[in-house]
Amino acid sequence: MGRAFEYRKARKMKRWGNMARVFTKLGKEITIATKSGGPDPETNPRLRVLIQQSKKENMPKDNVDRAIKKATDKDYTDYKEMIYEGYGPYGIAIVVETATDNPTRTVANVRSYFNKHGGSLGTSGSLEFLFDHKCVFKIASKEGVSLEDLELELIDYGVDEVVEDEEDIILYGEFKSYSDIQSYLEENNFEIHSAEFERIPHETKSLTPEQRASIEKLLEKFEEDDDVQNVFHNMEEVDDEE
Repeated sequence: MGRAFEYRKARKMKRWGNMARVFTKLGKEITIATKSGGPDPETNPRLRVLIQQSKKENMPKDNVDRAIKKATDKDYTDYKEMIYEGYGPYGIAIVVETATDNPTRTVANVRSYFNKHGGSLGTSGSLEFLFDHKCVFKIASKEGVSLEDLELELIDYGVDEVVEDEEDIILYGEFKSYSDIQSYLEENNFEIHSAEFERIPHETKSLTPEQRASIEKLLEKFEEDDDVQNVFHNMEEVDDEE
């Protein structure tokens, strides 16, 4: 198993353990996808896979319909997707992805979280070189298709890692290959459970339990903010059992 999977498996994203947070995040993504590609999932691939994901997460259909309708409402204020980068204590690199209708409020909040927890907000693009930007598909396994065959087939579509995780198969691919991978999966009748974008650190930093606790407090502040969609960092992850 590769670096990406081991990093992802160890990561304990508290926000994804909270159903309300999952619905908020997915709702924003559905609204953004609808705004950019239209409300018809048949002609909007990104919206199509998000609707499938919402079903897998047991998100009520009313929530999905509201998120789609919001994008077509004449009073709708566009969500702007803003990325903030900075360093937490002990040199831990942190990338914060947001979707906000008020960037002024959001940047002020993000800066205050960094400052109050011994970190600092950096300039845009300053930490990109520390992470690989990947698209990550979670799909159902398919009878008669082996992981090895699937990986060989998908290499040409931009996938560079295929792993089994409990009942699902996880595919990691180049960020720019998202559309090609989705098209292949749909054309070959694979059931897509989710399709997301992740930033996988090239290297992780090991910290003491006390130092980790300090970083966790900062990460929690970001994750509690409704404008924040995702938080990525290069702190070495530790399984709960350790």
